[in-house]
Amino acid sequence: MINICNYILTVFTSLISLTLYESSYKNHVRLCFADPPLPTFSSSTLLKLNIRVQSFEDCLYLLDGRFNQLHTLIVDMVHIFHQDEIENQVSFRRKTFMLSNSKTNFVFQGDLSNLKCFSLSCQCATSDYNKTILPLLNRMSNLEELSLYLSVCVNETFIDGNYLKKNIMNRMPRLNQFRFYIHSMMFTRNQMYFPPTQDIQQTFIDFPNNTIISYVDYLPEVREGQCHIYSYPPFMPYYDCITNNFPGGLFKYVRTVSLCDNSPFEHEFFLRIAQSFPFVERLTVSNRKSQNRKQYYESNNDNQNLSLIEYLFLSELKLLNVHDDYIEQFLFNAKTCLPNNLRLYINYKPLQRVTNNFTRDATRINSTKINYLTLHAESECSSLSLQEYFPYAKIRYFIMPWKTEE
Repeated sequence: MINICNYILTVFTSLISLTLYESSYKNHVRLCFADPPLPTFSSSTLLKLNIRVQSFEDCLYLLDGRFNQLHTLIVDMVHIFHQDEIENQVSFRRKTFMLSNSKTNFVFQGDLSNLKCFSLSCQCATSDYNKTILPLLNRMSNLEELSLYLSVCVNETFIDGNYLKKNIMNRMPRLNQFRFYIHSMMFTRNQMYFPPTQDIQQTFIDFPNNTIISYVDYLPEVREGQCHIYSYPPFMPYYDCITNNFPGGLFKYVRTVSLCDNSPFEHEFFLRIAQSFPFVERLTVSNRKSQNRKQYYESNNDNQNLSLIEYLFLSELKLLNVHDDYIEQFLFNAKTCLPNNLRLYINYKPLQRVTNNFTRDATRINSTKINYLTLHAESECSSLSLQEYFPYAKIRYFIMPWKTEE
């Protein structure tokens, strides 16, 4: 990726807009500055950059002065974490960059005054929001448009409208458009009070220009509370930890979804998910509770009353922490129509059970649509029937050093 950037910015000397990232979320080829020497690519004409990077540190490097006319930055990253030495590293590499590029005169300033539009997204949760994102936003005094799509671990209170007004909006006098999806999570060892949804929603009563959706979940079995807040219509690429309390809606830009709850997901829930996220590419399900209505459907003309669920763009499905009912939910062709060329991540023994040792006809059609099958197991299980059941799949094993969930 660094070589590609060097080449593009060398050849196109008057470039004003650049979009550079992998074509699908199933590939993770990201720009990364971790290995020295620091790349010397730069541009004094680039105004808009849309890019995916590996880490928050890489985002800082993009803002170190190499694009001194940049007014729009859209950046998606794999992870956000704070390192005490991160600013020292950036400062050292910036000096190296300035000395090695004699054709330009880079002057790093704390205030990113040229930046007018900034969008930041990251699927992985961060516990370092106050040490990373907030200081960066405080340098953008002239920002007019801001988009934040983040999952944040918090200690005492959820991120709500009051927090956004105090720490972001009141510090950006020129801000006129603020889009966001913030999923804040709170873990506790003891029972504690979590504010109800109506209290969170009340903090957005005077928010300008946006409809704000919010809801609160409490998952007692894992002693976790979570709060989703987002502006509507939504533009985020990720939507994580969806429970049965999901209020619905249409999310045309979301490509990655995760579902988790201590209560069962019924067939109607999955139908609602498929309708709300018509372009989802990556789906993860975590639920150990058996479906309550499964027997009802099976006793009524072999699922004749079910609406068939279609995932037209799904390319990756993870069913690692699930009850057998959810493996049936996705592999039964009477319940779900899967697309071709799907990547499936699953535990071996539950898969063996649900498919009746790779002989069951009801799950055979969807199994032929898998082209990559990753089996989590204690050891490799060579089986001719397994390969015949997944005839187009490249099968690999992820050997677990501990006993897998069964």
